Amino acid sequence: MKKSRFATVIVAAAVVGAGFAGYGTAQFANPAYAEAVRLEAPVAAPGFADVVDAVSPAVVSVRVRSRIDNVSDRSPRGFDYRGSPFEDLPESHPFRRFFDREFGGREFGGRDFENRRFGERQPERPRRARPVSQGSGFFISGDGFIVTNNHVIENGEEFTVIMNDGTELDAELIGADPRTDLAVLKVDDDRDFTYVTFGDDNATRVGDWVVAVGNPFGLGGTVTAGIVSARGRDIGAGPYDDFLQIDAAVNRGNSGGPTFNLAGEVVGVNTAIFSPSGGNVGIAFAVPASVASDVVAELMEDGDVERGWLGVRIQPVTDEIAESLGLADASGAIVADPEEGAPADRAGIRAGDVITAVNGDAIDGPRDLSRAIAGFDPGTEVTITVQRNGDSRDLAVELGELPSLQTFAAARSDTTPDEVEPSSMDDLGLTVVPADDGEGVLITSVEPDSPAFQSGIRPGDIIREVNNQPVASAADIEQRVAEIAERGRAAALLRLEGEDASRFVAVPLPRG
Repeated sequence: MKKSRFATVIVAAAVVGAGFAGYGTAQFANPAYAEAVRLEAPVAAPGFADVVDAVSPAVVSVRVRSRIDNVSDRSPRGFDYRGSPFEDLPESHPFRRFFDREFGGREFGGRDFENRRFGERQPERPRRARPVSQGSGFFISGDGFIVTNNHVIENGEEFTVIMNDGTELDAELIGADPRTDLAVLKVDDDRDFTYVTFGDDNATRVGDWVVAVGNPFGLGGTVTAGIVSARGRDIGAGPYDDFLQIDAAVNRGNSGGPTFNLAGEVVGVNTAIFSPSGGNVGIAFAVPASVASDVVAELMEDGDVERGWLGVRIQPVTDEIAESLGLADASGAIVADPEEGAPADRAGIRAGDVITAVNGDAIDGPRDLSRAIAGFDPGTEVTITVQRNGDSRDLAVELGELPSLQTFAAARSDTTPDEVEPSSMDDLGLTVVPADDGEGVLITSVEPDSPAFQSGIRPGDIIREVNNQPVASAADIEQRVAEIAERGRAAALLRLEGEDASRFVAVPLPRG
């Protein structure tokens, strides 16, 4: 019986084995299958060696030093406790021995430092320079102009560039533009430098290969590759954000270095990384060549960048704001606060106006408006199209010059007069009192989960206008809200003044 079962197993195994053997033989003997897996030549992976060989001599490391004042060195550790409260510690105090030993008293190291160190004031050492930052850069001309980031050279007084072959050369700062985080250095040397040119980043598509070259962590001459991940990124760095996002490995020290396309043209200047850990996570941002080329040209010529200035505080037009104003779509930039005496103010632009076009070119949002105005020279007259109270009108504005440093502040008092009885507005969830200056109402409390609270309104805000109509009391607000509801609109537009700015908020109206 056992022999019979064993034989059965052998036969079954033979049948199964024959089946697999037959399957393999049939498949590999099939000419069609053989052609499907065999290639005439191996697949060639994309290579970047030719690009790197061509552009590397134009990429440099940038070392920055700043001037510092030395700490007074009148004791072995650079600290003199004489003249301080510690000088009068009693001999029995437990800290006395610590200060005597550590800071040059009677028995520092078993020797008397009193006369030698404190008997007379030691001469001050001269100021010296120390490294404060390292970054990257690249030659943009044969006579030694170098592009880098403003944040690389900021606060620096001495600049050194290290070339691809290790040569170190002194450089001087020609100009910097903090708003786009770009700067230009110049090297004076009797040679023709290998340089690169800006390409057309508008022709660069998401998914295109790019190569980043730079000086990460001070290593110098490092090459990484990736693709363009996105275009037009706004990362909150400034009003002109329009970054290329790339996934090539970019780390600290790559700042100011170039991003190349496969033709060896600069399509971006590496400026920032997104990094919760401080290292590369595959999200880096570069100033596009279309922006950098114009800024660099002005810096090379004049040392600074002049931009047109309108003088308004603006914010996006949300769907709620568009609904409250009766606009067809949520586009343009709503003026929250024209600066007094600025070009916009002189031309008659008011808070609540929605800017929809400049010289006939449509404005999609605040970034579009900022870039459009900055593209004009100061003194240029432009036509600003605004929507006001349902009507479109054109206003001629002579632009001013954007100040190098500009601070907007609204001064106000949050003091609530004791004799004023607060008014409750249950429909909106607000309690208000008249503002001290007689213009608007001060919000003293906001009900949690109310329409106003959910819209971001908080105690301390002042309501100046409702749907572009001034208000001075709770009754004024209720009247404006009733008028808005009668028109069939679902939200009321409030112009608020906070601690440091004016802004517009659309508050949904109660149904019914």
